[in-house]
Amino acid sequence: MSEDPRPKRDKGRTGLCARFLHNRRGSTAIEFAMLAFPFALLVFAILESCISFAGEEVMANATDNVARQLRTGQVRAATVTDTSLKQMICSQMQIIVAQNCPGLQVDLRQYATFAAAAAAGFSIDKNGVITLTGTSPTTFTAAPGPSESKNMLRVFYKWPVMTNFLAMAMSNMGTGYTLHFSSVTWQNEPFND
Repeated sequence: MSEDPRPKRDKGRTGLCARFLHNRRGSTAIEFAMLAFPFALLVFAILESCISFAGEEVMANATDNVARQLRTGQVRAATVTDTSLKQMICSQMQIIVAQNCPGLQVDLRQYATFAAAAAAGFSIDKNGVITLTGTSPTTFTAAPGPSESKNMLRVFYKWPVMTNFLAMAMSNMGTGYTLHFSSVTWQNEPFND
């Protein structure tokens, strides 16, 4: 009898590999392990986005409430300072932000026309510094106008992105923060100054 010229295979190895490839008992655990991480990323992204959106809505409501008080003369221009204006807004936002609202910046000023108010803008540099444009001065101020004047209140809040792996994707300030912005423009009602 002649010998087979092909190399001999180890039947034990072939049988082990074949049994491993055909055995389906651990497939559910492997599939779960493969899907768990992407699913967790998706859940954290949804939660982070929802909380950020809720924070921005709370800030928009606070801005509207303060603007209404200024528009109707309920809060007098003579009593408004930068600190008091921030405190009025912060007191309504504290349900969802850190105590004393770190990162809150407020700009309130009078404009000659609504077109002048519409021309006012802002920019953000790579370090997250907000610069006002189209206004003089370009620094944040609290200077509301008298009765029947046109005013604009702009509120900026540096919202921290809480989930580390989403910080780069969600941050629009380049510093792990995303900017929340709210603005209200109005003409004061005729009230006694």
